[in-house]
Amino acid sequence: MPTVQRWTGVEVRALRDAMRMSLREFAAHLGVSERMVSKWEAGRENIQPRPVNQAALDTCLNRSDPDTHARFAFLVGDSLVGAGEQEQQIEPIGSAQVNHPTDGSAMIPVEGSVYLGGPSNTPAWVAGFYIDVFPVSNEDYALFVAATGHQAPDHWPDGQCRPDVKDHPVVFVTWNDANAYATWAGKSLPTSQQWEKAARGTRGTVYPWGDQPTPAKCNVRENGVGLTTARDNYQSGVSPYGVYDMCGNVWEWCSTETKPGRHELKGGAWTSPFNRATPSSFNDANATMRDDDTGFRCVVAADVMDELLRRR
Repeated sequence: MPTVQRWTGVEVRALRDAMRMSLREFAAHLGVSERMVSKWEAGRENIQPRPVNQAALDTCLNRSDPDTHARFAFLVGDSLVGAGEQEQQIEPIGSAQVNHPTDGSAMIPVEGSVYLGGPSNTPAWVAGFYIDVFPVSNEDYALFVAATGHQAPDHWPDGQCRPDVKDHPVVFVTWNDANAYATWAGKSLPTSQQWEKAARGTRGTVYPWGDQPTPAKCNVRENGVGLTTARDNYQSGVSPYGVYDMCGNVWEWCSTETKPGRHELKGGAWTSPFNRATPSSFNDANATMRDDDTGFRCVVAADVMDELLRRR
């Protein structure tokens, strides 16, 4: 797949021609004004779009079909990085995992860039962050309860984590409980945009694993499991960043407030039909809601995490 080293007005016009779009269609596809695209194209090699727009152009090119790639490469071949060189720069999924110094959880970086989000794949910029590879488990939450005296979840007998579900996502936690854990760990709950980018990558695939609707890759109602499963159970359903359980198993609390006292939930659950587990789908609940299919995971801003790792 072709990759542009430096976008100028020349490459912008070539991409529009390769995609066979009008100026208006192309501007709408990128989420910018027609005037801006006209300015880029008129400036040719003497103008460079801003970094956020360069990232959007990268994403647009990456999502294009092979015929568009071929037409684009023919038009601007000299300014491209070859596919073989690009592949050498890509790290295997999960290779960049680190462990957070407070709760020991595995986290993975998500670079700052534009991604395509929501049902309409609208381009949006999200700064770099680290996200938990797995939702917070019962075992993780037990450390928090022991350290702080916080109330244990309702399904723990005598306030003790059951050994048979220690590696399952913790449930029966309100948004306030989840936020208290995140604060204790020196983290935060993800925004809905951070969560969705980690689930879908930058190219706007429908599901973490791609565009093919495959309920067998996640714990949803159609599979008939009837309860939560271990967090690493669905290895074929990981996201482009190597993040697990972004479809099904448990709904996950986000920091994004929809109305006073209500916050977004993402990802669907074992109780949900598969079509509700699509990462772009919207759901929210009152911050005091506590249920057997709702948990959470955490994030850390990239600069904060990098500083923590340097101090080790």
